Amino acid sequence: MSFFDRLKLEAAVDWRAYTEHPFTTAMADGSLPEPAFRHYLVQDYLFLIEFARAYALSVYKSPTLADMREGAAGLSAILDVEMGLHVKLCAGWGLSSEDLERARPEPELLAYTRYVLDAGMRGDLLALKVALAPCVIGYAEIASRLAALPGAQGETNPYRDWIGEYASAPYQEVAAKARAHLDRLAVLYATPAREAELVSIFREATRLEADFWEMGWRKRR
Repeated sequence: MSFFDRLKLEAAVDWRAYTEHPFTTAMADGSLPEPAFRHYLVQDYLFLIEFARAYALSVYKSPTLADMREGAAGLSAILDVEMGLHVKLCAGWGLSSEDLERARPEPELLAYTRYVLDAGMRGDLLALKVALAPCVIGYAEIASRLAALPGAQGETNPYRDWIGEYASAPYQEVAAKARAHLDRLAVLYATPAREAELVSIFREATRLEADFWEMGWRKRR
């Protein structure tokens, strides 16, 4: 069993609550109220900014040049590609760049991003990657599950673009590389004495990711 699979097994209840949250399932059948999705999109834009900071931190925390290059590539992908795509997606939902810039971060966003950065500041690169894993790898798993559901990518589903983006081969490859890198780091640095600490980080990050869905889900009414 891989290191990532062990993390998922130890945090199985929290992982399922995150990856099968009602917010995600409602995207698959198109029943998610649009205000909930718009609110999520705005907060996710702010999240990407903090996510970029985490990847910048991963460069500093990297023990090898190969690790530094991996972190730098992730940072570039967020700043130069993903944020532009996200702004374009938001525009399709009537959200302007000004709307995004004026937005205030929700407590759930602050709790999650501060936790990830704190895990990275206090720990090593492995601890930081464990804290990031629920987002990077989890989104790929969520989208794959949703894409397999009937009608999820149909023309009448307003959330098909979101599902399609994260279920696409390019993003699935990003997640696979992140998982492989995490597993390589674990071989080097995940001693038996650290396993409980790393599981705790993963479980808490997963729980905070579920809270992020819940933040959007509350806006459905």
